[in-house]
Amino acid sequence: MRGFLLCPLLLVALYHVRAGTQYPEHWWTPVPEANRPDWEILPQAAKPPEVILSKRHELGILSNFAATPFVFHGKHYASVEGFWQMMLYPEGAADPRAKFPGIQWEHTREQVAQMTAFMAKDAGTLGEDNMRKMKIDWVTFEGRRFTYWSAERGEHYNLIVAAMHAKLDQNAKVKDTLLATGDLILRPDHYQEENAPAEWRYYQVWMDIRLELQKTN
Repeated sequence: MRGFLLCPLLLVALYHVRAGTQYPEHWWTPVPEANRPDWEILPQAAKPPEVILSKRHELGILSNFAATPFVFHGKHYASVEGFWQMMLYPEGAADPRAKFPGIQWEHTREQVAQMTAFMAKDAGTLGEDNMRKMKIDWVTFEGRRFTYWSAERGEHYNLIVAAMHAKLDQNAKVKDTLLATGDLILRPDHYQEENAPAEWRYYQVWMDIRLELQKTN
């Protein structure tokens, strides 16, 4: 069979056989490029042994956008994205962000905490716009200030990872889905900024958590 070239999906299938693990084929089912949002990386972009954490199927539950409610430090959050973006918002009337001249907040911190998906992301965009106007680079949690964007794994990174653990511990489907990915390399379904902080790489955080689970199960 001269000149036979393996297509990406066949390579994925062969990887499954070599690994001795059966993964759902629809995780790699090609999606038409037409009308694809500019931000999205489609499932077929994965190279063996990768899988895209696409919001088009069940792996989307691992996205920060997913409606996976959890309680963290005694407070309820509708999603990791809501938890993430609410830190941009004032914690109360005494917060300097609440008193800054000319700054308006379209949402309260509590409202953002109960948001999911693009609603939470859009609220975060508004918060970041206000940060630029105030010329600050910090957010808060329980009254503590820390840098929002840092090359170092600081307090913001630790909080996001802790929130992701809470999401997994309090949503059985999240844990089951993560473990179902076996030893696949997880990839994001959206383009990310170059040199983004470690907490932006949620797919890597999930692989770290998955490894912990695999060692204890």
